[in-house]
Amino acid sequence: MGKFVILGGGYGGLTLALHLLEQDPPHGTEIVLIDRMPYQGLKTEYYALAAGTVSEAEIRVAFPTDPRIILKYGEVTGVDLDNKLVMMDQNDPVSYDWLVIALGCVDKFHGIIGADMYAHGIQTLSASRKTYQAINDLNPYSQVSIVGGGLSGVEIASELRESRPDLNIRMIDRSASILSSFPDKLQAYVRDWFIEHDIEMLSRVSLQRVEPGMLYNGEQEISTDLTVWTAGIQPSPIVQNLDLPKDNQGRVLLNEYHQVPAYPEVFVVGDCASLPFSPSAQAAEGQGRQVAEVMHALWKGEKPVMKPIKLKGVLGSLGKNAGFGMMGKKTVIMGKVPRVLKSGVLWMSKHHFG
Repeated sequence: MGKFVILGGGYGGLTLALHLLEQDPPHGTEIVLIDRMPYQGLKTEYYALAAGTVSEAEIRVAFPTDPRIILKYGEVTGVDLDNKLVMMDQNDPVSYDWLVIALGCVDKFHGIIGADMYAHGIQTLSASRKTYQAINDLNPYSQVSIVGGGLSGVEIASELRESRPDLNIRMIDRSASILSSFPDKLQAYVRDWFIEHDIEMLSRVSLQRVEPGMLYNGEQEISTDLTVWTAGIQPSPIVQNLDLPKDNQGRVLLNEYHQVPAYPEVFVVGDCASLPFSPSAQAAEGQGRQVAEVMHALWKGEKPVMKPIKLKGVLGSLGKNAGFGMMGKKTVIMGKVPRVLKSGVLWMSKHHFG
C-alpha cells in the first residue's frame, strides 16, 4: 500500500504516527518517521530548560517502539515534490508515496541587524541548551534582555527569576503591553507579577540592531549582557524553500484535508501549515489526529469526514507556583490553578495521552 514518510517527530508528527498505529495500517504499508534526534523534545517546555529549572531528561519523550514503524535519524535538507524524494544530509534520499511535513519553526528576526548572530533562542533543543549554558555562565547581577513579550518571553522571564534571583531581567516588546493578544485583565495580572518580582518591562521598543552588549532602539542604546530572542517564528527553512502557495506568514496553504492541493500525497502539519489560528502544540496534535483519520479513510476507499479542530485554550506559567490561561475565547484563569493544569498537560504529553 505504499511508503508513508513523516518528517519531524514533534507534537504533530508523533501524534500522527501514534494514531496511524492505533488502527492497523493496510498490510504492506511502510511507515517511516524521520527526525534529527532519537526522541521528541517537548518544545513547550524549552523555556524551562533554558532557564535552568528542569533537566533535559525531564522534557524528552521516547519515540514508540513498534515493528510497524521505522525510525530514521538524520538532518532533512530538502524535499523534491515532483520526484517524491526527501533529501538527507550524509544519507541517501528517502522515497515516499505519502509524505507529511511536520518540521516545525525557527526564529524570525524581522530583518533586525545582528539578531541572528548575537541573540540566543529557544526554538530547538540545541538552541535551548546553548541558551542555558550562556545564562548559567553569567556573573551575578548581569543584565538579561528578553526580546518579545508573548507567551514564550513571559514564561522564560518568570522561570529565570526563580532560577537566577541574582540576575537583572528585562522584557522588551514593541507593543504597549506584554501579552498584547490576551485580555486586559490577564495582561494586568502578569504585569503586576513582573513588578512584584522585579522584572523590568520596556514597551513600544522597535529594535533596529543587536550587538554584543548592546541593543539599539533607534538612537537609544540599551545595555545588556545577554539577549534572549522570543520575538516571532517562521516555518522551517525546508518549507521556506518549497515553491508552493503560502500565506503572508510563509505557511503552506492547504485544502480541508491538510493536503497540498497540487500534491495531494503531501500533507503539512504544525507550524508550517496555514491554519485559521496561531501555531501551537494543540493545533499540531489536532492536525496529526486528523491526517491519521484521512489516511485510514483513503486506505479504505472512503471519503474522509472532517470536523473542525477545537482548541481547549492557552496555558502559561509564571514560575512553578503561578500561571495564567484562557479557556475558550473569553474565560480568563489566573493563579495556582492554571499552573497545576499546565503541569497536568505536560504529564499527558510525556505519556502520549490526549
